[in-house]
Amino acid sequence: MHSGIINVLKPPGMTSHDVVSFIRRLYGIKRVGHAGTLDPAAAGVLPVFIGNATRLVEYLADADKSYRAELTFGFETDTGDDTGKVINSCPYSRLDSKQIKDTLASFIGANEQIPPMHSAIKIGGKKLYELARQGQVVERKPRKIVIDSIALITESETKIVFDVTCSKGTYIRTLCSDIGRRLACLAVMSFLVRTRVGSFHLEQALTLEEITENKEQAIQNVDSVIAHFPLIKLSGQEAQAIRNGRSIPCNLTGSDLVKMYDDQNMFIGIGRETPQQENMTILTPVKILSPGL
Repeated sequence: MHSGIINVLKPPGMTSHDVVSFIRRLYGIKRVGHAGTLDPAAAGVLPVFIGNATRLVEYLADADKSYRAELTFGFETDTGDDTGKVINSCPYSRLDSKQIKDTLASFIGANEQIPPMHSAIKIGGKKLYELARQGQVVERKPRKIVIDSIALITESETKIVFDVTCSKGTYIRTLCSDIGRRLACLAVMSFLVRTRVGSFHLEQALTLEEITENKEQAIQNVDSVIAHFPLIKLSGQEAQAIRNGRSIPCNLTGSDLVKMYDDQNMFIGIGRETPQQENMTILTPVKILSPGL
């Protein structure tokens, strides 16, 4: 059975669920999931997990993400992007580059953001976009986000293009609207490409056509999602103990979670280091994957 991760270049016009369905059919496997939903109109990196690798989705869900976004000034829509219904407009005169750069920079750091109505967040058991389609607008609580970096790439009469790296849960549509407000003008997101999710980059992402042509080569190793974890190599006896769910003494790496391999360089799974007294550290299994992966 196939297990691993595919760095998919999601095309505009498909939902993230559409991509998952495509991969299910292509590989003939039911256990498929993805990390980080992309809007249908957006393109870019969508890591797709297949087989037992789906057990590791959570380790990418909290990863930071990078985007390249286009913002258009002069109007706002009910969705926050240019696919929605225009609900307001305003005159717009081209702004000074320094003013735009300074405004973008003002978003760096911790922020609060109100999620858009057209999102998959659930309130009262219903997704916000379902309520929005019924014409309902409900109160949404601000959520904490972090903007690590943001930079102006290009500008024109009514548009700017910027790169942003941000925390999980950041809505770029809302960020575009907020940027417009700080510049005293209405704005919408008019284009979006996700360029990175954790260690998965746009440069290595594969189109659906490329995946279809090279099904086996498209699958990355299961442990690629935790490439940044410290590595611990175990003896055959230690590996067997860990696979059986037992804790063992180990040398401290200074980390909490580690990736574990046996003496044949086979990936075992994820463990947690717990320092004990007298400089002793215990390695406890957290998530063990089949030795055949």
